[in-house]
Amino acid sequence: MHVVSGQPSEFTVGGNMTEKIVIALGGNALQSGKDEPTAEAQLRVVRQTSEKIAEICDKGYEIAVVHGNGPQVGRILLASETAADVTPAMPFDVCGAMSQGYIGYHLQQCIKYALNKRNKNIPVVTVATQMVVDENDPAFETPTKPIGPFYKEEEARQIAAEKNYTMKEDSGRGWRRVVASPLPQKIVELHAIKKLWNSTVVISCGGGGIPVIEKSDGSLEGVDAVIDKDFAAELLAEHVGADILLILTEVEKVAVNFNKPNQRDITSMNLKEADKYCREGHFAAGSMLPKVKAAMKFVRANPEKKAIITSLDKAAEALEQKTGTTVTFA
Repeated sequence: MHVVSGQPSEFTVGGNMTEKIVIALGGNALQSGKDEPTAEAQLRVVRQTSEKIAEICDKGYEIAVVHGNGPQVGRILLASETAADVTPAMPFDVCGAMSQGYIGYHLQQCIKYALNKRNKNIPVVTVATQMVVDENDPAFETPTKPIGPFYKEEEARQIAAEKNYTMKEDSGRGWRRVVASPLPQKIVELHAIKKLWNSTVVISCGGGGIPVIEKSDGSLEGVDAVIDKDFAAELLAEHVGADILLILTEVEKVAVNFNKPNQRDITSMNLKEADKYCREGHFAAGSMLPKVKAAMKFVRANPEKKAIITSLDKAAEALEQKTGTTVTFA
């Protein structure tokens, strides 16, 4: 049972066992593609996102929140590099930590207010989270994770030549820088997150976690990478015993033959079906593929549980099995 200030938390419904959800927020939950990427514009989007999260809380679910940081960490890095003549540029892992701080600040402020408006006095806190990765992960040799702003092809080729960046086209939306995206191995602050769970909405593993490697002497060292937040959310969901991994993105349902005349939306799929669609190449590496793979990993480890992929606007409906794509073991 969740307890807040010595009283049963409003998370608990009628004394019944409450379902635990780890929510993975997509980029559209943090900023709009239509607006300038200012702090003010992002805060407006986060306010709307927080209402949706509070709505889920209001239905009696226990939740934890994980968010991405691709656009934000890219801009922080760009700003740092641009000002290098004035002040030393910050390394990539530090930029990732900075993004965790300011995105977490926006989310915890807005989620807390949205809960207060529903007469729910539940603390909301952000945990700066380190994520151990394998320094020999092959992802370091093949960058796939898009970060930062979109560019036209000509601009992208110029930036690649000038800065030795790897630039790739991103799902028909333009060209972006891509960086290594190693798989998460261990959440360093997991014990603290578990301690907080029984009383608090915890925002953690922001941007997939600050990527670090474990040295032979037990110390940690930051590395240049962005961990996929869907895989980070999956790892967290496994370790906190979540019942549902809820992956929120821009589309209401997963689709095969996406953006083609024969596109088909998927309401539910089991592991075997999902694996078949992945092998057939239906899902883009930088967007839907990691979401489906994370969902598969969660139900493979927890055959009695489920993952749901849907849009932020349809999240509450998807939890009631009215929409979205549900992924199950069988």
